[in-house]
Amino acid sequence: MTPSLNLLVDLYFLKKKEITSRLKEFKKIGQLGDKRRIFAEMCFCILTPQSKAKSCWSAIEGLSKKDLLLKGQEKDISRVLNLCGVRFHNNKAKYIVSARKNFSELRRYDYPIPELRSWLVKNIKGIGLKEASHFLRNVGLGNSVAILDRHILKNLQQYDVIKEIPESMTSKKYMEIESKMIRFAKKINIPVSHLDLLFWSKETGEVFK
Repeated sequence: MTPSLNLLVDLYFLKKKEITSRLKEFKKIGQLGDKRRIFAEMCFCILTPQSKAKSCWSAIEGLSKKDLLLKGQEKDISRVLNLCGVRFHNNKAKYIVSARKNFSELRRYDYPIPELRSWLVKNIKGIGLKEASHFLRNVGLGNSVAILDRHILKNLQQYDVIKEIPESMTSKKYMEIESKMIRFAKKINIPVSHLDLLFWSKETGEVFK
C-alpha cells in the first residue's frame, strides 16, 4: 500500500525547521570558502558508498585532527578508515590522496551546477553522480540535484515515484530517476533538497549529512 502523502507532508512540517537549519549550515560551508572544510566534505562523500554515514564522518574528524586529509600517506589514512569501520578502506585511502591533486583545480564559480557535477564525476576518483550530488549539497550547491542513495530510492519506490529500485545505476538511469524525484517534490511542494533530508530522517530518525 502506498503511504499517505498527507502524512509525509505532516512529517515535513515537523522536521522543516531542523532541515532548513542543516541546509543553512551546508550553505555557510561553501560561502566561507574554507578549502580544508570543503575538501573534508568531498572526502566524506568519497567514503560513504557501502559505509555508514556516521562512521565516515568520524573517520573524517579523526583524519582532520591528525592533519592526514591533506598531508597523510595512504597507509596512515587507510588505518584510520579501518578503525572507524569504513569499508574498502585501502581503495578509499587511495581516492583521498588522488583527490588532492584535482581538488586544487576545482573552482566553485567556473561552472553551472550540472557541469560542475559532471566535472567531479570525471576528475575525482571514487565520485559518481550520487557522491557528486552529495558533495554539492553539503557545500550549499545542491538545490537542484538528488542524492539517490538506498534510503531515497526505497522511499521513491514506496511513493510510486519509481516502480522498482534498479539493480545497477547507469548515468542515464540516475538522471531519469532524479527528474522523477524533482517532479514529485514539486507536486507535494517540498524542495528537492529538503525532501532528501526528510526521507533520510524518516529512515534513520535524524537529520544528519
